Amino acid sequence: MKNTSMSDKSFGVINTILVTFITLIIIYPLIFVISASISDPSAVSTGRMWLWPVDITFEGFKKVFANEVIWLGYRNTIMYTVLGTALHLFVLLPCAYALSRKELAGKKYVLWFILFTMLFNGGLIPTYLVIKNLQMLDTIWAIVIPGLLGAWSILVARTFFEQTIPDQLVEASKIDGASDYKIFWQIVLPLSLPIIAVMALFHAVALWNQYFNALIYLSNDKLYPLQLILRQILVLNEVDASGAGGGGGVAESFVEQIKTASLIKYAVIIVSALPLLIAYPFLQRFFVKGVLIGSVKE
Repeated sequence: MKNTSMSDKSFGVINTILVTFITLIIIYPLIFVISASISDPSAVSTGRMWLWPVDITFEGFKKVFANEVIWLGYRNTIMYTVLGTALHLFVLLPCAYALSRKELAGKKYVLWFILFTMLFNGGLIPTYLVIKNLQMLDTIWAIVIPGLLGAWSILVARTFFEQTIPDQLVEASKIDGASDYKIFWQIVLPLSLPIIAVMALFHAVALWNQYFNALIYLSNDKLYPLQLILRQILVLNEVDASGAGGGGGVAESFVEQIKTASLIKYAVIIVSALPLLIAYPFLQRFFVKGVLIGSVKE
């Protein structure tokens, strides 16, 4: 460190300043939303609350937990995420492993076909017509099936298998009498936990946060995911304070309803993001090995 040049010191200082600035830009909205969810709505709307909570209240969370529509959206989102992620892994892993094997006939042409889909796609209207003709409108499959298997996921998983599963291991297993099916399920998958965790997290986050497909393909509000309900609350301001469990037969003033809607907005954001925030630390340790190895091509 004593021989560090002036240019290296300047580079380190500039990097530290930039990283600190970017970190503040990322952290401030998170702190603001958390503080706003437990602050008095008047303090938020008037700007008195700009960082830490003011006049702490948990009324927003009480109304959220008493709202049946939000719980219905929660249930639907969990169903889409769990089912979609399970199907994604069930299709992705065998496909990527097969494409990683040198003995697969026609592998080159299949890879070119997959790469082609990264550059060109049919667009919104043809995709909608396909979903409609398959009679998947207003069903859970309209949310789960589109995007089930992406080219990027296949390429990353395939590279991971190529880098981490040696050919000698597969050949030795075959000499011992193991079939391809047994090699994949009993040898390859147990050695591939990092890429499984990373792919599962990526796809689960995408399903958890998506609302556009639901907006296009779903008209039955009983199938709406949480993000679509959240969008209605945030963008369309469709919050019925009485329906949110606030007040029974007592009519609230328009101003009070606006305050209630504002309070619920921030509480819903916290409630909707909480499961992923809890799951991320447990899967974060797989990121370096799973993504780095899967992204590097020798």
